[in-house]
Amino acid sequence: MAKSSSVFMCSNCGAPYARWQGKCNECDSWNTLEEQKEIISGKRGSGTVREPLLLKSLNRDNFLRIKTGSEETDRVLGGGIVPGSLILIGGDPGIGKSTLVLQTASNLSKNNRKILYVSGEESPSQIKIRSDRLKANEENIYVLGETEINDILKTTFDFKPDVLIVDSIQTVYASELSSAPGNVSQISYITGKILEFCKKTNIASIIIGHVTKEGAIAGPRVLEHLVDVVLYLEGDRYGHFRVLRGVKNRFGSTNESGIFEMVELGLVEVKNPSLALLSERSFSAGSVVFPAMEGTRPMLVEVQALTSITPFGYPARKTSGFDANRLQLLSTVLTKRSPINLSNQDVYVNIIGGLNLKEPALDLPIILSIASSFKNTMIDKNTVALGEIGLSGEIRSVNNIDKRLKEAEKLGFKKAIVGGKPKITDCKLQIESPKTIAEALKIAF
Repeated sequence: MAKSSSVFMCSNCGAPYARWQGKCNECDSWNTLEEQKEIISGKRGSGTVREPLLLKSLNRDNFLRIKTGSEETDRVLGGGIVPGSLILIGGDPGIGKSTLVLQTASNLSKNNRKILYVSGEESPSQIKIRSDRLKANEENIYVLGETEINDILKTTFDFKPDVLIVDSIQTVYASELSSAPGNVSQISYITGKILEFCKKTNIASIIIGHVTKEGAIAGPRVLEHLVDVVLYLEGDRYGHFRVLRGVKNRFGSTNESGIFEMVELGLVEVKNPSLALLSERSFSAGSVVFPAMEGTRPMLVEVQALTSITPFGYPARKTSGFDANRLQLLSTVLTKRSPINLSNQDVYVNIIGGLNLKEPALDLPIILSIASSFKNTMIDKNTVALGEIGLSGEIRSVNNIDKRLKEAEKLGFKKAIVGGKPKITDCKLQIESPKTIAEALKIAF
């Protein structure tokens, strides 16, 4: 008969401890250990002995993926949903996770796939309201309002859908555990049960997870280790664009991303992100175009900067879509290695479209946009820039130069300011390769 014992688990990282202590040794968080009831079963193993298989004798199975009906979603998944896989989708509240999942269910329904949508946060009538707003195909979508995991899996086993959707994992609980829904032990236990169910029945499952204020999926890190695929839906909640990014994928690459635009009818695929992001471009001082890489796909993004004399003793450094610490560093380098003095200037940087970019290639466009605003002089509208900036003011080369510049050439740009000595083939752009910030400013102005 199963027995229960107490264990203390960190609510931040999920590390277990035999007794309570003030600080978690794994993540260095204070007062995060919570007492949990742990179920210990006397049964060990299934009693079934299997013979090991010679790896050389096995044939490689080509997974018959289930197409979601969305090219952007299929791109991130590696070609579609693999039967028997467990997919975790995370994102900020209100970013569009439930909308994306319901639209995916609608597309699958059009292809005669049976969907079981389990919701612990909303009632079936609320899902119906969203479905009507999105004008979803409801022919093969079945809704279940249940939060107990054993009842959910029992219904799913009897119903035998092609895809199971659980919205969200934090609202589901196991009755054999005494802790509250959303607790560390509950999330780990429930995810393990769903994963085991998926592998045994070959039913693909999609679970939605909330994120913490730090941007990580709520619950223990083991949650991301258990599932087969981890996707994040990113973007500004009040902006138009959303980026679906793969963080983990056992069946494909994590270098892909999907671009969507939030409209009244839900998330719409953006076939040409560069054209969409530059459609309302401002031709003024402080504006530079940057060829960014989202996964393996290049897209052109407008970078804007504004400088103004500070009324305070310490100048402000504010960003949207870019690392504020990196901006502080670049402002210091620009002041030290060029004639531009920002010691009494507030600096504001914005990445248009609500995107969040972190790649080092963005350094040079940031520097040029700040200098352009400081000088109140516009940079040629047909110029793109990319390059990494070092502390001594040198400009270094970046990866995927060919893809980036071909995208710029496709949209009619004539000139590129790039770092290093790139080896570029079949490019009609006028390429300038300054070695330092000072040289880049002379070329730009």
